[in-house]
Amino acid sequence: MTDVVIVVALLLVAAAATVAVATRDPMRQALVLAVLGTALALLFTVLQAPDVGLSQLAVGSALTPLLLMLTVRKVRRRPRRKEDGP
Repeated sequence: MTDVVIVVALLLVAAAATVAVATRDPMRQALVLAVLGTALALLFTVLQAPDVGLSQLAVGSALTPLLLMLTVRKVRRRPRRKEDGP
């Protein structure tokens, strides 16, 4: 039974990582990164490393995607300067 759970968690991580690489929009990439972090936290927990899983859940699933989304939002809101002609 444990082997089945490990294989399912590995497949979930592989699928989430593939979607993260294939996604072009930075906001969607941040959301997929949060899903990938959650899948990795699940995998670590299944592999009997709950302390690493909790760290991954906090940093990889919440903090990093949040910072990426805030950065993308700030960059997209920045007004563009007009280039002065000669």
